[in-house]
Amino acid sequence: MSWNTFGRVLRFTTWGESHGPALGAVVDGCPPGLALDEAAIQPFLDARRPGTSKFTTQRQEPDQVRILSGVFEGRTTGTPISLMIENVDQRSKDYSDVAKAYRPGHADYAYDAKYGFRDYRGGGRSSARETAARVAAGAVARLVIPEVAITAYVSEIGGDAIDRAAFDAEEIGRNPFFCPDAGAAKRWEKLVDDARLAGSSLGAVVECVATGVPAGWGAPIYAKLDADLAAAMMGINAVKGVEIGDGFAAAALRGEENADPMRPGANGSPEFLANHAGGIAGGISTGQPVVVRVAFKPTSSILIPQVTVTRDGEAAELMTKGRHDPCVGIRGAPVVEAMMALVLADHRMLHRAQCG
Repeated sequence: MSWNTFGRVLRFTTWGESHGPALGAVVDGCPPGLALDEAAIQPFLDARRPGTSKFTTQRQEPDQVRILSGVFEGRTTGTPISLMIENVDQRSKDYSDVAKAYRPGHADYAYDAKYGFRDYRGGGRSSARETAARVAAGAVARLVIPEVAITAYVSEIGGDAIDRAAFDAEEIGRNPFFCPDAGAAKRWEKLVDDARLAGSSLGAVVECVATGVPAGWGAPIYAKLDADLAAAMMGINAVKGVEIGDGFAAAALRGEENADPMRPGANGSPEFLANHAGGIAGGISTGQPVVVRVAFKPTSSILIPQVTVTRDGEAAELMTKGRHDPCVGIRGAPVVEAMMALVLADHRMLHRAQCG
């Protein structure tokens, strides 16, 4: 299969399937001498790990990472860093019906049409289980950009959005939804649980903010920072939309409303009076917070029967069994953070390569 690698200078390649013995990532291009061990990676995997609440899939995976190469005496060596996460709680028998018919909303048919073969056990390579490897790689990328702080949170579930006046960053880690609004998190408990008990699912919006990104990262044409961020986010399973800054809302504004006015600031850098552009102008970072919003569709694996076709083209009805997230966007927050880190780390190194 092609295109398992992302990045230019800091590159990562993921490998493995949902129901294989293990999955992982190889991170290449990481600078030498950075302090790295499994303990530096594990907290990010724990945030994405399944089975942590009734609002996520009940698949019980410890997601313990092992570093197989690229580190010596607690420091990166500059050689490829190989990361492995074992699968320990597969239930392939849950997918016996999927072997015969395509699941609506999944990659089953498209994958089969491309390759003429597919691993039906949880979607194989196209499963969201692959994102565990990205989170591990993202933890390595964060070491390359220590000046940057990245925070992702769920801002909307099932059309119910947070109250931005009630935004509390400390609240993000206090509830199972990565939600900065305690009131919204309380409402979402019933919202998600009702969908789960009905055998259905809900979509979500994840917002990610990176602060400390200096002005100058990116390029004006074919390595635009916002273009690479959009590609990275769209590459996450179940993502169907990405916004940078005001995104689609900018189309409803007048020019003077959408501008980010500047006035003289400290140390010769301008002070921005707004951030409609999401910290990126002309494909290059401005020094403001980089803001990305990512829309996750409802989980396609639901217990409500759907009409479909078999591999032989016959009409069928399929109910997806197994253990699935009633709202895949919840565990998408740590993945969005990881992809933000990987893109920013790559662009930091690209900037250094050209501009010193």
